[in-house]
Amino acid sequence: MINFVIVLIIMVLVAIFSVQNAKPVAITFFFWSFEASLAIVIFLSVLTGLVTGILIAFWVRMKPSSKTTQ
Repeated sequence: MINFVIVLIIMVLVAIFSVQNAKPVAITFFFWSFEASLAIVIFLSVLTGLVTGILIAFWVRMKPSSKTTQ
């Protein structure tokens, strides 16, 4: 439950920060370039990090233990 509250607080803070910084910015990744709102870039970055963290945590928990029970 505490993890849910912490994630919720972080998401609210990111949303507030994103809305206050909604200017368009130029994004360049290798040969791909486009212009987007800073709010969208911040939100997608946080979302990507959150999903990556959840997937890594899930993978670590589901990883079979190398210890053998005898």
